[in-house]
Amino acid sequence: MSYREGDRRRVSFVVLSRNSARVIDRCVRSLVAQSPGGRGDEIWVVDNGSTDDSPGLLRALQSEFPDILNVLFLDSNYGTTVSRNLALRRVKGEYVAIVDSDVFVPAGTVDALIVRLRADDRVGLIAPRLIDSNGQLQLSADEFPTVIRKVQRFVALKTMERRMNLMAPPTGIHPVDYVISAFWLMRRDVVGEVGPLDERIFYSPEDVDYCVRVWKAGYRVMYDATVHAVHDAQEISRGIRPMTLSHVKGLIYLFAKHRFMLSRRRLCERIGRFATVGTA
Repeated sequence: MSYREGDRRRVSFVVLSRNSARVIDRCVRSLVAQSPGGRGDEIWVVDNGSTDDSPGLLRALQSEFPDILNVLFLDSNYGTTVSRNLALRRVKGEYVAIVDSDVFVPAGTVDALIVRLRADDRVGLIAPRLIDSNGQLQLSADEFPTVIRKVQRFVALKTMERRMNLMAPPTGIHPVDYVISAFWLMRRDVVGEVGPLDERIFYSPEDVDYCVRVWKAGYRVMYDATVHAVHDAQEISRGIRPMTLSHVKGLIYLFAKHRFMLSRRRLCERIGRFATVGTA
């Protein structure tokens, strides 16, 4: 790897990749483009035991961008938390971005989010609105998932998103319960305070858990509808398959850990979710 101990970076991008040959090149190039003029970003891609052509593509990209791209090749699929934590332990950026390999980040998005973080130190985690490859808004920010809400998302997410796209689009910047971990931006000191992702969750809902912990630490989770990223979602938990079962196990663990299941109200009261209102 080209990374040198002691380097100082602006943004550390942590990208999780598994069998992402279709999307990984576009993702990495969009992140490289966030730092024109050599402002010192770094990209850590964790390849989670891919069996397609993505390892070869990543090696080629690493040769093309030796000063910014670092790749950790794992021998099998370690899930979303263990794998990301391997990279999080190595980051040197003032800001840390969690990015899925099926996300494309337009120029200027990261700069705009950094401005939001600098403007209000109460903001612990911020995310842009996500759209799909057809420009349709995705339900990427949501309320903490009760059992009923999770069932709704599982069986009717596309219907919910179609209805949402018929309504007036979201505007401005506002606090939300949680945002999916396809694209997050945080200050590294907040990551250090909140801690690593919970490795007792293999695949999901690690994003809900982390956002709960950000709120518990006294920060806000914010959704910025003024900027966007494209999320060409692979949705590997759709249908009855091993990842779906892992998701169910993760939910049971989440409900037990944070002591909620049928209602989000008491959880919100405990973590101060309603104590801070307004925008950054």
